Amino acid sequence: MKKIFLLLIFSVFCSQAQNKQLLYNFAGIPQNLLANPGSDVQYEWYVGVPLLSGLSVQFGSNGISAYDLFAKNNVDFNDKLRLVIASASAKDKIMIQEQIEIFSGGIKLGDWESNSYLSFGLYQEFNALSYVPKDPAVLALEGNQNYIGKSFNLDDINFKSEMLSVWHIGYRKNFNDKVVLGARAKLYSSGFTVNSTDNSGYISTTDQNKNAIYNQIISSNLQVQTSGVSKYLEDEYEGNIGNDIARNTFFNGNLGLGFDLGLTYYPKKEWQLTASVLDLGFVRHSKDIATYTYKGYYKYDGVNPDFSNPEEPEDVFDSFETAIPRDTVYNKFTTWRPVKFNASAQYSFGKPRSESCNCDVATAAYQNAFGLQFFAMSMPKTPFVALTAFYQRVFFNQLYFKTAYTVDSFSYTNIGLGVSANLGRMNIYTLVDNILEYRDVSKANSLSFQFGLNYVIPQKNNFHD
Repeated sequence: MKKIFLLLIFSVFCSQAQNKQLLYNFAGIPQNLLANPGSDVQYEWYVGVPLLSGLSVQFGSNGISAYDLFAKNNVDFNDKLRLVIASASAKDKIMIQEQIEIFSGGIKLGDWESNSYLSFGLYQEFNALSYVPKDPAVLALEGNQNYIGKSFNLDDINFKSEMLSVWHIGYRKNFNDKVVLGARAKLYSSGFTVNSTDNSGYISTTDQNKNAIYNQIISSNLQVQTSGVSKYLEDEYEGNIGNDIARNTFFNGNLGLGFDLGLTYYPKKEWQLTASVLDLGFVRHSKDIATYTYKGYYKYDGVNPDFSNPEEPEDVFDSFETAIPRDTVYNKFTTWRPVKFNASAQYSFGKPRSESCNCDVATAAYQNAFGLQFFAMSMPKTPFVALTAFYQRVFFNQLYFKTAYTVDSFSYTNIGLGVSANLGRMNIYTLVDNILEYRDVSKANSLSFQFGLNYVIPQKNNFHD
């Protein structure tokens, strides 16, 4: 039981923000094909520097910041925690995403007149999401003495965490001067999964006639689905957790399939419309699986029982454990990937560059561009949505600059900056979100950083007529 509790704590507080608005449709970065497989990028070929072509870390929280809990202000930590929980909502969430490209590449198919392109690669990804367990946290911190008559909702317990690798191959084709379509197939290999998103139940205590005779009801329908985890909870486990998770992630994990779709459309030469749907897929869990459940209904009438008191009559414990037993089942289960949707409208302007320029991407035919991007991602409760306004600028045919302002549930002051530069054949890019928060990162509710190195051979004669 103790190990299961620690597993829950790890999943909740080590807890998926995946909006990469700076990368999406960023001229000059090959990896934007991962955000839109129908992106209008044109290279003869490129190859990412192994382990360095795509590094990204994202964090988001709209209920808790590190400063709220760890500020040195002579306030006891327990009091800080109570204040945070009191001000939080059950809709508040903590999200973390980390991604490392192991290798990546792309190559144009056919001769110089060909309009098709193949890209491929492998990346490792960690995602975690937890909603703030408002009611259970209040009950754990305060007890029920001051909450007689209140019903504490157990469906506030809602979290998921996963580590996986993604093998992928994409195909993109220009069908004419106006339409670009692309698709990407994915093979998922899950290193571990901890999933608890379909809970229900309540805990309620009422005082009958206000004479200290209590009616206490616990209705519980809780479960935690795990794969690639249960063996670490066994007392006899003596392996290396890090090595075992890495082995499962890349070579021996639970497998799944998915795909991405994307398009780019030019209604006019200066206007560009794009859209993509990512991670339409699933993982089927059949190896090292265990689902831990607490399901049942318990009713107690009498003096309020104290389950932490060893002197409590034994039949109270027995009746509780009989009514709501802890059980472990080993049924296979399926988890669905969080589906992401992107859409953007962009207007390009400025002095067009000549058709003979050695441009890296079709949209680089103009020096400037601005537009709007919309992002949405499926989540257990309500979808996560964001709206971004952006501006791009190209200098000297080799230096790409992008700035963006994003509004989402984490922040209304998210200003991001991105730079991509071609130094000879080397492409290097850095994307930083929410730069105003770097004045004091302990107070930040949202941070994002991306970096990459690629070896690129650009394509000539890629100006749109």
